[in-house]
Amino acid sequence: MLLWVGLGNPEPGMARNRHNIGFMAVDTIAIRHGFGPWRARFKGLVAEGTIAGEKVMTLKPQTYMNASGESVQTAAAFFKLPPAAITVFHDELDLMPGKLRVKLGGGAAGHNGLRSMDRMLGTPDYWRVRLGIGHPGVKERVLGHVLGDFVAADRDWLIPLLDGLADAAPLLVTGEAEAFMSKVAQAVQAAEGRA
Repeated sequence: MLLWVGLGNPEPGMARNRHNIGFMAVDTIAIRHGFGPWRARFKGLVAEGTIAGEKVMTLKPQTYMNASGESVQTAAAFFKLPPAAITVFHDELDLMPGKLRVKLGGGAAGHNGLRSMDRMLGTPDYWRVRLGIGHPGVKERVLGHVLGDFVAADRDWLIPLLDGLADAAPLLVTGEAEAFMSKVAQAVQAAEGRA
């Protein structure tokens, strides 16, 4: 079994924040692959399904971003999952909007959700799907940027990115990270070509 975690904040008023792109990613995957309904469990919301023959549980921690690790650790411990069975989808300031990168392990780079996961899991050795939201240019504007809502113009890259990663999800299940990244990039580029 795989645990796919989307990071975000549970407040309804924050649903469209850039910081919540992780929630948006797992929502899109769950819909595209016909997962069961979301249920409250592990201090979060979970939905289960099958992708490429593998059972996948999606998790949206409801502990707020800074305590995301509490929810993830509870679920991982219950299912006795090793870190490599966990993939987290999160916003990434250091990537241009619409770009995506996958990596195993690494630092938290100032991301409080990742910092919480590292602390609670006792290791940074889980998979990360870094979803680019761009950087506002100066450090003083970062908080307002990540907690700000996506704007209408962002739909041009956000929807193709989310649709592309949901379509390419089987490649993530089978461990083909490079192919997954390429397929998502092609989906975003094709949408840009039509714009």
